[in-house]
Amino acid sequence: QVQLVESGGGLVQAGGSLRLSCAASGSIFGIKSMWWYRQAPGKQRDLVAYITSGGTTNYADSVKGRGTISRDNAKNTVYLQMNSLKPEDTAVYYCNAVQQLMDTTRQYWGQGTQVTVSS
Repeated sequence: QVQLVESGGGLVQAGGSLRLSCAASGSIFGIKSMWWYRQAPGKQRDLVAYITSGGTTNYADSVKGRGTISRDNAKNTVYLQMNSLKPEDTAVYYCNAVQQLMDTTRQYWGQGTQVTVSS
């Protein structure tokens, strides 16, 4: 089992910045990629960004140029730096880990962290 704990959310004014953290613990061997998703009230959960074990990153168009995903392997932590925040960035942000062991792929989710951007 892998446990994911997000932190760093909060209330910020439009134009501000936040850095979200996702700390992984437990049986973390075999994690191939880490993802950030977000879900606004009444909407589906959408991909924000991901980073692979090889360091490849990708971003949703909505955050390109404003978001940066990174990781600290020593701390088993992935970060999402969000700049120039907009009210439409308001959502619960979830961390996701994809683990592959032998022929089995598992996904794990954190509990989410609320980001609220005021106009």
